[in-house]
Formats: sequence, C-alpha cells, structure tokens
Amino acid sequence: MILFLFLLGLGLLFLGGEWLVRGASRLAVNMGISPLVVGLTVVAFATSAPELAVSLQAAIAGQSDIAIGNVVGSNISNILLILGASALVAPLVVARQIIRIDVPMMIAAAGLVYAMGLDGAVSRAEGIALLVLLAAYLTMAIRASQPQSAPAGLTRQPIYKDIALVIGGVTMLVVGANWLVDGAVTMARLLGINELIIGLTVIAVGTSLPELATSIIATRRGERDIAVGNVVGSNIFNVLAVLGLTAIFAPAGVPVPAAALAFDFPVMLTASVACLPIFLRGHEIARWEGAIFFGYYIAYTVYLLLNASRHAALPLYSTAMLWFVIPLTVITVLIILYRELRQSRP
Repeated sequence: MILFLFLLGLGLLFLGGEWLVRGASRLAVNMGISPLVVGLTVVAFATSAPELAVSLQAAIAGQSDIAIGNVVGSNISNILLILGASALVAPLVVARQIIRIDVPMMIAAAGLVYAMGLDGAVSRAEGIALLVLLAAYLTMAIRASQPQSAPAGLTRQPIYKDIALVIGGVTMLVVGANWLVDGAVTMARLLGINELIIGLTVIAVGTSLPELATSIIATRRGERDIAVGNVVGSNIFNVLAVLGLTAIFAPAGVPVPAAALAFDFPVMLTASVACLPIFLRGHEIARWEGAIFFGYYIAYTVYLLLNASRHAALPLYSTAMLWFVIPLTVITVLIILYRELRQSRP
C-alpha cells in the first residue's frame, strides 16, 4: 500500500505541475502580468503549500526539528536539486529583476533567519517581523515588474478556466506530495533515522517535489521565467511565510537545533549566495552549472546520511569536502564573478 501511494503520488505531482504551469502562464497573459511575477508569487506560494502544512503541523505537535529541517532542507534542495535538475534539462535564462531584487532578498532572508536562530529559537515576535518583510518584498516585486501584453494572434480564454487549472494543479501537487512524504517518513523511521535528518532529507525533498515537478515542466514548455522564479520565490516564501507563520502559531516559537545552526543553516546561506555570481554570468544557468548544483546536493545528502549513521567514512569524507571540493568551488565562483564584473565595466 505504501509503494502504491508513493507511485500514485508521483503521478499526481507531475500531472499537477503540468496543470499549474499551463494555468499560471495563461493567467499571466490574460492579466497582463509577466510570467516572472507569476512564478515568484502565485506558482512559488502554491508549490510551497506542502512546506507550510508540514511545518505548522510539526511545530504545533512539538516536533520542532522536523519544522526547522523542513524549511532549511527545502531551501537547500530548491537551489541545488531543483535548479540543478532544471538546468540539466535546458539552460535557464535569468531575468534582470531576479538578479537585482529577488536573489538579494533570498540571501537577506536566509541570513536574517540564521541570525534569529543563534539564540536557540525563532520567537513569535520574530515570526511577525518575517511576515512584515514578506509583505514589503511582494509590494516591491510587483511594482518592479513590467506589464506584458498578450502575444499577437493569441485568443484570450475565460479567466475562470485558468484559475481552475491552477487550483486543480495545486491540489494534485499537495495530495501527491503528502502521499510521498507519508510513505517515505514511515520507511525512514523504521530504519531508525532521527527527526532532524528526516526533516532535512525525506520531508524536505518530499515537500519540494511540487517545485521540482513545476520547474522541470516549465523548463520543458519554454516557460523558463516561471522555472527560476518558482525556485527563488519558494525560498523567500519558505523563510518569511512558512517559518514566520510557524513561529507565530507554535506554542513557544520554533526552537532551532544546535546541529542545524552548525551545519545546515550555513549550507542554506552559502547556496543562496552562490546563486548571485552564477546568475550574473550571462544571466543564465548553464548545464555545467546545473551539474555542479546537482552534484553538491548529492554530496550534502551523503554527508547527512553518513553523519546520521556515524559511518567510519565520515571523517575522510568531511576532510575531502572541507579542504578540496568546497575551496575549489569557491575559487571557481569568485573567478566567474570577477570576469562578469570586468566585462560589465564600460
């Protein structure tokens, strides 16, 4: 039964992603809104619905490790796994607005919540501050967008059909993700994996599957603004709305595990910062850059599993990552940024 629900959930995810992308892109045309803004708002918020549901439920039930692990792990998987996989399907074009406004906001949100968690918890007052920041960001993003007219020859369809596609797609995404997560969590607990690791891996990937399905489908359909906007917008929404609302409704805010502060929060912040120089390079994410993102997600997941099982290979693996792989990547990113800044000078 678990396997059946898993497979059925997977099917719902990809069908729901197809409906959501189709409905959102048509909605953007009918309303004269750019696909980028739709990706940053409607699609991003809709595909983050599983993160919100899981984190709220976990925090209210006193499972703060799952609540925090879900948000931080989802943001890491959004950048490394989803952007990486989408860029492998086809190079992704990055709009100037994302580089000027949305990526800096994503970095600022990751840094802010990291600072908030240093005292061991994200309080209700801090949760309210995150929601206020979200409202300010949405206002700024919508004002910065350029109105778009419908392409010549395109016949407008009734808007209720587009809204129905969006609602139907979101419903299938949420139901499919829940079935996948339930099965995966059951199997993980049977294997004795602790809650923080479950939140950072199984639940984080499971609740990010709507973003994965939506971004890959959007990429294949040529809606690349939606693909990139979905990931960046989802990360902003996860921190500001999901964690903000969770901190408000949790009995005493959201406790932040020391293990997450020591490793997972820095990984989330580093992945967010790495987006800026890569996006600046030609305003696109090339396939080889997508491969780097994807490879780092595999490396991150392997580290979590080795650490959870106290495997004998962990010290050697950590040394290789710390002294070889990470410095090499940092040097590569700095070279990319230097070249881009040099070429942009008059």
